[in-house]
Amino acid sequence: MATETATPSVSLADVRAARERMRGSVYESPCSRSERLSKTTGLEIYLKLENLQMTGSFKERGALNKIATLTPEQASRGVIAASAGNHAQGVAYHATKRGIPATIVMPVQTPLVKVTATRNFGAEVVLHGANYDEAYAEAKRLCELKGMTFVHPFDDPAVIAGQGVIGLEMLDQVPGLEAVVIPIGGGGLTSGIAVALKETNPKIQVVGVQTARLASMKAAVEAGHHVTLDAATTIADGIAVRRAGDVTLPIAEQYVDRIVTVEEDEIASAILVLLEREKTLAEGAGATALAAVMQHKTGLPPGTRTAVLVSGGNIDVTLLSRIIERGLVKDGRLIRLRIHLLDKPGALAELTELIAAHRINIVDTLYNRAYYDVNLGDTAIDITMEARGPEHVAELLAALTERGFRHQRVQ
Repeated sequence: MATETATPSVSLADVRAARERMRGSVYESPCSRSERLSKTTGLEIYLKLENLQMTGSFKERGALNKIATLTPEQASRGVIAASAGNHAQGVAYHATKRGIPATIVMPVQTPLVKVTATRNFGAEVVLHGANYDEAYAEAKRLCELKGMTFVHPFDDPAVIAGQGVIGLEMLDQVPGLEAVVIPIGGGGLTSGIAVALKETNPKIQVVGVQTARLASMKAAVEAGHHVTLDAATTIADGIAVRRAGDVTLPIAEQYVDRIVTVEEDEIASAILVLLEREKTLAEGAGATALAAVMQHKTGLPPGTRTAVLVSGGNIDVTLLSRIIERGLVKDGRLIRLRIHLLDKPGALAELTELIAAHRINIVDTLYNRAYYDVNLGDTAIDITMEARGPEHVAELLAALTERGFRHQRVQ
């Protein structure tokens, strides 16, 4: 995929200049070795934790570099962006810190928590449109009308260079770095990091990861031209981009070694692993790189010294609770059974005693006589239980069968 063609629009010198421009204004996030993930994946894994930034995402790096390049006249007129999440907060935070007026256009249906966070960082929020495309069009209109500077979330050389500083940091933090795995949406993050790494050491492998539901960069690279995909919903909403950038696509074609995709359940599993084993919180987009590593999709040989980018941690708590529950189900630690009983005194007590004897905890029950094709004189109970894993569940199922309890799993 990578080719030596035209000079990219962003150079290593641009990234180094961005680093100096931003020095002291952005947190140099840690990139520490994970012993557990290294054993699990067979790679030597280092996690670059951009979820620890002030705004919870890498996005503020590119926003800051763009803002820092403004002339005094441009700064006085203010900046504007369209975003429903991380980019909005990054622009708002760093513009406000420099006394620059910031306007963010967000879709009308943007969750209140994101609108509030953006306002709290000092921006004026304009709610417009049913989706990002409509918000983007309104932001461009206001930009022209008021003479502001538009800060694109990914398709801008200054923004790309700002994100590329992450690559320079990883080179310093991981001696002998051999590969990086990075989430891709529109391509700004991956392009910047790829330039920083490949122009420093062309042998470093750059692997991009997209959600299978919106793999626009992968489709464009394979087709050799831009491809606009249909809209789709995904828990990786931070990289749910329908079309790769005009600036970012040529860089990806030149410097990204391969792009792979991950499924929704794989992303959810990676979020859960990061939370439970690494004690770090990632949003859907932020966990896609680890998802690819965990599912052995990167194509990297065993033992490769690999930096995995956790790009953000701004996840809705209700979504997180659902992800945790689904993850427990997938791991065999949460199970729901429908068990048929004789409708007589003591039948339920006999069942619960058997469950308790196997040290399995009952979380929820639903008792029913009228549904599920229950015979007259019988009843059925749906029981949700916590177990240690699939083997523990198998022991219970064998015991239920031995004692004559008719049962089935409920999805």
